[in-house]
Amino acid sequence: MRPVLIPDLADGAMSRWPVYAPAVHAEGVRAVFAFPLQVGAARLGVMDVFRTRAGMLSPDELTLALTFAEVAVATLLDGHDSGGAGVADGWLDDPLGSRAELFQAQGMVMVQLRVSLAEAMVRMRAHAYVHDRRLYDVAADVVARRLSFDAPQP
Repeated sequence: MRPVLIPDLADGAMSRWPVYAPAVHAEGVRAVFAFPLQVGAARLGVMDVFRTRAGMLSPDELTLALTFAEVAVATLLDGHDSGGAGVADGWLDDPLGSRAELFQAQGMVMVQLRVSLAEAMVRMRAHAYVHDRRLYDVAADVVARRLSFDAPQP
């Protein structure tokens, strides 16, 4: 599944989606961008981004939207802990704490490896998976400088 990017609802979308497009257009939406939330073949949902003016997302906006989609997937997959606490006992109680640290770590890895933000997130997720760790624990180690991606990994 790929993102669906509709930079101008008035340009063909009205006939493609004859109920949806006119309804959101009537509410002032001029562009819609849908980003799949998935891991491999497992589809978890879609993140929609709406714009009140027509126009394609800039490369930076597109990168940011893809990063938010990655964070949403990570939240859905990592939003539990083995102690039986639910998602609400975690990130919903501290919505900026671990998220801010995740974004900071992502930026640090981006600089260390000289890659895009999206690639930095992929690298952190891969490291977490290979070492059977939570993504947010990896991020905490990056921010605390206990883990560096520019050095050989054990």
